[in-house]
Amino acid sequence: MGIHKIIEGSERFRKEKFKKYQHKFEKLVREGQQPKVLFIGCSDSRVLPNLITNTGPGDLFVIRNIGNFVAPYKPDEDFHSTAAAIEYAVSVLEVEDIIVCGHSHCGAIGALFKKYKLEAPSLIHVKRWLSLGESAKEFVLSHMPPEASQEDMLDATEKVSAVMQLENLMTYPVVKERVEEGKLFLNAWHYDIESGEITCYESEAQEFIPITSSQEGAC
Repeated sequence: MGIHKIIEGSERFRKEKFKKYQHKFEKLVREGQQPKVLFIGCSDSRVLPNLITNTGPGDLFVIRNIGNFVAPYKPDEDFHSTAAAIEYAVSVLEVEDIIVCGHSHCGAIGALFKKYKLEAPSLIHVKRWLSLGESAKEFVLSHMPPEASQEDMLDATEKVSAVMQLENLMTYPVVKERVEEGKLFLNAWHYDIESGEITCYESEAQEFIPITSSQEGAC
């Protein structure tokens, strides 16, 4: 889809679909946004947070980056876009849940297992960013049986990485404080592109289970 298709789509949205949400948008303008959930997902064009969660305007505060990674807290005044969004969502919007959602066929996770390295100068930031997934890769390599297929290795790494991002979230003082106060809950999800199924990490069972409305709060 080129830019012309996108322009046509935006025109159709304004003329047709916007009317469906017009009152909601007007209310959001008057009262401001009050999302209860911060959704940290991958930039992958096949993973659309509002689509896969069937949510509307004002429901999710969204961060998207390559690999749905969360860099550990770093107390300096450099530019940290993901960290800034996390701080804003927790401190200002006071979200009640944070979801880190990995997905199947993740290019970032796949790149961790490729033989070649990202040495091109034009990919210097990509290479550095992908290092945030190395610990998940090493964990899977040390725990999966030698006969495990590449597909199983990638699936496991996508899920382990999502869980490890929760650990990185806990390095943020404001996140740690609100979690310990029982005002914020952290969730690791995995979205399967082929089936549309979402699974969530259940800490007691230490496995990902299909998510349903009856399991709310269990993950």
